[in-house]
Amino acid sequence: MKLTNEERANDLTPLLQNGWAHDPDRDAISKTYEFKNFIEAFGFMTRTAIWAEKYKHHPEWSNVWNKVDVTLTTHDHDGLTELDIKMGRKMDSLAG
Repeated sequence: MKLTNEERANDLTPLLQNGWAHDPDRDAISKTYEFKNFIEAFGFMTRTAIWAEKYKHHPEWSNVWNKVDVTLTTHDHDGLTELDIKMGRKMDSLAG
């Protein structure tokens, strides 16, 4: 189920304040993580992949050397859901 206005205010706002950007056309959030090198970036992606499998919610992402670009949205619901909030929080914690 898509986030309500109240959930957006309470749950999405902290992510936006932590560097995530909202794309209202897609109702998605995105962020670029930057690491010291490729190994650290790839390690972050590996740790995230384990949680994505646990949550059964997978990010759209790409990696170029030390950067990982991420977009989160729930395709089944055509927009942001609590899964995206949960995954965004987890990714921020995994990135350190």
